[in-house]
Amino acid sequence: GSDGPPNDPMPRPRLWCAFPRLLGHYSREEKLFPLTTAIHKMTVLSAARFNLTDRGVVREGSFADLVLFDPQTVAARATFAEPQQPAAGIEKTVMVNGIISYGEAIGATGRAGRFLRRAPN
Repeated sequence: GSDGPPNDPMPRPRLWCAFPRLLGHYSREEKLFPLTTAIHKMTVLSAARFNLTDRGVVREGSFADLVLFDPQTVAARATFAEPQQPAAGIEKTVMVNGIISYGEAIGATGRAGRFLRRAPN
């Protein structure tokens, strides 16, 4: 996830690997903060920043936006030469709104996401 333009044929690597870099490089390798803090920054704080209710947490009644990843292998692989490289360690499953949208068990449901407008403050 990133704020980079999604239709750019040669995007900056952050478009594909901003969060995997945070998890793999800054949290695991550099040990700048624990994994739980990295996840909190990417989920709870992001949802709060944009005033997105029922997102960023795992609890009954909230939207099920989940990424199953391996904390030992998650890593950014995108480069400026090859920016559209998927991250390592996220091969299993990504769920958007409770629907598997990427991974081994992907169904024929297609994309489950939608544009989210910021709620009024």
